[in-house]
Amino acid sequence: MRTHRTPRKAATLALGATATLLALLTAAPAGADDKGLPTVTPVGETPALYDDAAGGDSDADDPAIWRNPADPDRSLVIATAKKGGLRVYGLDARLVQSLPAPRPPAEDDAPGRFNNVDLVTGLSTPTGRTDVAVVSDRGNDRLRIYRIDPAKPTAPLTDITDPSAAPVFSAGQAEINDQRTAYGLATWRDKATGRSYALVSQRERTRLALLELTPTARGTVGYRKVRTLDLPASFRLPDGTTWSPCAEPGELPQVEGMVVDPDTGTLYAGQEDVGIWRLRADLTDRPVLVDKVREYGVPGVYDEATEECTAGADPGFGGEHLTADVEGLTLFQESDGDGYLFASSQGDDTFALFDREVSEDNEYEGGFRVGAASATLDGSQECDGAAVLNAPLGSRYPNGLLVVQDGHDTPEVPDGEGGTRTATGFKFVDLGDVVDAADL
Repeated sequence: MRTHRTPRKAATLALGATATLLALLTAAPAGADDKGLPTVTPVGETPALYDDAAGGDSDADDPAIWRNPADPDRSLVIATAKKGGLRVYGLDARLVQSLPAPRPPAEDDAPGRFNNVDLVTGLSTPTGRTDVAVVSDRGNDRLRIYRIDPAKPTAPLTDITDPSAAPVFSAGQAEINDQRTAYGLATWRDKATGRSYALVSQRERTRLALLELTPTARGTVGYRKVRTLDLPASFRLPDGTTWSPCAEPGELPQVEGMVVDPDTGTLYAGQEDVGIWRLRADLTDRPVLVDKVREYGVPGVYDEATEECTAGADPGFGGEHLTADVEGLTLFQESDGDGYLFASSQGDDTFALFDREVSEDNEYEGGFRVGAASATLDGSQECDGAAVLNAPLGSRYPNGLLVVQDGHDTPEVPDGEGGTRTATGFKFVDLGDVVDAADL
């Protein structure tokens, strides 16, 4: 799906290759696509990030939208760029601030690599309440916490991570270098206690960890592990057989996209090659599989030479709305408790919408595609991360904002060696356009 995907991603490439190839070769028309889904177009995009030495090994991944309550026009989009660190953009999609990922502890160690980001509004600290951005640093297997200060318009983020913060999943640097580390991330405030948490997934494993954020008297913020939960790695199919998604030997079906419904304390977790799980954000109940990817139950054989899986016959046990990988999950909240769970169906470049209400069993409500607005403003392909905010954001986005990662930014730029540079970025979509197109 992504032309620069990791070996684990390559392992599942063949299972969704047909749908992805068609999506890449066919530009989405205005109106509805061949699946009957409406197409919306972006109104802005961030400068392209390039995953090469000249571009600082920067690769767009996951955004979050911070609303400035005093001046919504000066709200921010905070986004990860993997080895390129963290980027902060204004609502005009122009760069405000760039923060580097941490350097490796030693020459042969893994460098910092920022994977996912989420926000905590009004974190209680000994010096008062503050808004923070929480980032999963896959390279160092840690969380990093940044204070958001609107009084500093050119440098609003400051790193306030407690220096003593321990690895999330690893026992030491050797395990960190293996990179089965902190990956997906979502934040959550427990309404009953007022405590703030981060939920973190482990790369190439099914484990989720609940971490309580712990502000210190020194003005820094650390965290402590409360508990973990392992999602299934194999599944009993209706025909009595057992199935696991095809992957490299030793790798399990990981989770990346996650979001918590703050009103109900419900966590939604996207297991990339399986589907979307629903469970309590405190990780104390049995997970429920809300929807499956189309490839669910399809057998595959991994080829060491090609680092890909060859898919077998589809037994027909998969879902109808998501094509692997299921990626960025984000929540469209309405004041009356209604709303929608947005999910990136990465394999066919669409977004699926599910009812926010658990009482409705999160039933499927439709979807949409983000298509090209012009020859120079393309849509979103192979989307990793997404963020939606259903709140007025000044004069530019009075109806709210949807930000989606674009895994294949165009127009393409030559690399000087006969190829093109791997380019990614973020597209800004007027949320009012989504509401109208998808009839929300």
